[in-house]
Amino acid sequence: MASAKDLIVKPISASDANRIVKQLHYSGKVVQNSQLHLGVFLNGRCGGAMQFGPSLDKRKIQPLVSKTLWNEFLELNRMAFADWLPRNSESRCIGYAMRWIRKTYPHIKWVVSFADATQCGDGTIYRASGFVLTGIKENTTIVIREDGSIGSELLGGRHTGGHAIPGFQLRYIYFIDETARERLTVPSIPFSEINRRGASMYRGKTRVTSTDSGVPDNQSGGGGASPTVTLSIPASTPNGKTRTTARADNTKDSQRQPRKAAAKQARAKARK
Repeated sequence: MASAKDLIVKPISASDANRIVKQLHYSGKVVQNSQLHLGVFLNGRCGGAMQFGPSLDKRKIQPLVSKTLWNEFLELNRMAFADWLPRNSESRCIGYAMRWIRKTYPHIKWVVSFADATQCGDGTIYRASGFVLTGIKENTTIVIREDGSIGSELLGGRHTGGHAIPGFQLRYIYFIDETARERLTVPSIPFSEINRRGASMYRGKTRVTSTDSGVPDNQSGGGGASPTVTLSIPASTPNGKTRTTARADNTKDSQRQPRKAAAKQARAKARK
């Protein structure tokens, strides 16, 4: 069975990326100013795309990290993956994309992205990929219009009308250059705040369960989901009692060695 480790991420054309995004993204739309397009492949078949480009309103985004030059940050403005890709594909591909950007475009210091908790989700993938949560804002910009279409309230510099969709917009930042984290000018928000403000959403449905899913609530560095803790699993024995199976890190085996050595020494003394 294929796993996320089998995925290949590489640049693709804008036309191919746009076609994938229109087919797979919940909005069915692309961001026209995307400049970097990465495809996600499994066994030679493309099943996803990530699109990066300058933020539409750079004057508002640039000051989030002080001393950032005009060309030192990008926005991950579209990410769309097919359901048949393996589990954890998104976080693995984001990690690869960030390393690729660091190597290919070393002047890029950080990447901003937004989670749409009005129609899609609150950014579970971002939290698992090491992003820092820097904003939770009640939605005022994504509207449903009189004709039933959904889109931005401001389009081409003019107001399109309509009613704001209930929900939230969440802003995340990934620091490709960790030194830039020290220059963040807005608070780093604990992930638990998403639930507290009622902004939690998964696949277009509001949820009331915990949003962290094992992701550390402090954002001191590194990021990513918490490693699986050592497991100790009860199992039934033929006499009906329970036993503890060996742990994933072989702790039981390591503990068993001293006991074996002690028993051997005791038998040797008894024979003397």
